Amino acid sequence: MTKVVIIGGGPGGYEAALVGSQLGGDVTLIERDGLGGAAVLTDCVPSKTLIATAEVMSTMQRASELGLHFEGDDDLGSAIHVDLAQLNARVRDLATAQSHDIRSRLDREGVNMVRGTARISGHHKVAVTTDSGEHEIEADVVLVATGTTPRELPEARCDGERILNWKQLYHLEELPERLIVVGSGVTGAEFASAYDALGVDVVLVSSRSQVLPGEDQDAANVLQRAFKNRGMEIMSESRAEAARVEDDGVVVTLTDGREVRGSHCLMAVGAVPNTSDIGLEERGVRLSRSGHIMVDRVSRSSVRYIYAAGDVTGVFALASVAAMQGRIAMWHALGDAVAPLDLGQVSSNVFTAPEIATVGITQAQVDAGDVRVASVLLPLGGNARAKMQGFTDGFVKLFCLPTTGIIMGGVVVAPYASELIHAVSIAVGLRMDVDRFSAAFTVYPSMTGSLSEAARRLHHHQPDVLTS
Repeated sequence: MTKVVIIGGGPGGYEAALVGSQLGGDVTLIERDGLGGAAVLTDCVPSKTLIATAEVMSTMQRASELGLHFEGDDDLGSAIHVDLAQLNARVRDLATAQSHDIRSRLDREGVNMVRGTARISGHHKVAVTTDSGEHEIEADVVLVATGTTPRELPEARCDGERILNWKQLYHLEELPERLIVVGSGVTGAEFASAYDALGVDVVLVSSRSQVLPGEDQDAANVLQRAFKNRGMEIMSESRAEAARVEDDGVVVTLTDGREVRGSHCLMAVGAVPNTSDIGLEERGVRLSRSGHIMVDRVSRSSVRYIYAAGDVTGVFALASVAAMQGRIAMWHALGDAVAPLDLGQVSSNVFTAPEIATVGITQAQVDAGDVRVASVLLPLGGNARAKMQGFTDGFVKLFCLPTTGIIMGGVVVAPYASELIHAVSIAVGLRMDVDRFSAAFTVYPSMTGSLSEAARRLHHHQPDVLTS
């Protein structure tokens, strides 16, 4: 029986454990903090639970447009009180419940779970430290899925009270009076959007000229415009250098000497991989300049029996990708049929208001000349369902090959874009052409109707960018 040792119980680790057990491996999973890892305990599950509440608030803010009015006046701030202590308690409870569910599933599948820390101590050996001491485990296969830690600026150390990283937000008891969000990537944009919807005065400090610099720029334009229309202050091309607690607030100092004052500060300036002190370099595992484990498309490191999955690889910081990397690693290591990881089929989503979902090739690749495609961008303003629900911001965009019409990617900017993108993901995965895609019936009225309409407009597959 192949002995598999997995270090880290996040999506990459626990999904690998399930596959390893399914294929007959003797699987030991070592986790320090709790099953599910950061994705379940301090990242994806908590943040999206918070955002779910924010979405309800966003809907209520449009109530008067739909003919609904609060008794007395339409001042949402005075009509509704956000109990952040209760909200965050629910966030933590849901995270804990999800972690328990994962543990129960692993237990049913016969995975041996150890709470502790681990390091690769020798050739095919892993040392495990628990409350009862240290012992060594033989390992035919090792999978490292240790994730990342929030990055901190040297002069802006997080204290968990006024200066916070995204793991520390869920212990706040009261809404910040004025929240300074440093960083306009996915994490910063999501929390800025959520706290703005909850009624907090938000200042977003962005080192770039536009929010979400790594996302589709048409989509980022829509989001930045939505943020500004809601009254959010965006400090573009501004880089934070330091943060300090002063009296009952926080002062953030920018590199140009300006100071921004608020009650709290969220540092969303990236993450660093957890690759230190776990024996990787001693075993000859190659790391990138950023400290991430370098892996091939079957999740194998430079050392034949050591695999890695998830954010620690720096491949694509998504729970879905981590889980797939973990599965692929076990399929490969235990001799099952396996297809290498294909990032061209990965769908991702930014949980802002509106949401931004993408799959396949990107506008940046098109603009750089990496691929020649036909494309269409169709605003949601003409969609009947969008009008009914009071949504005016957003669009759908499709890319297809100009000769065959095969769909190569897409972008959806809309409420629940994370659900709408699935149809495009299927089309990309099956290499479906726009004519077959548009021939499928959609409900009228529905947001999916715009996806079908965009495909119809690409019928002749001309390599031009069409807008409407």
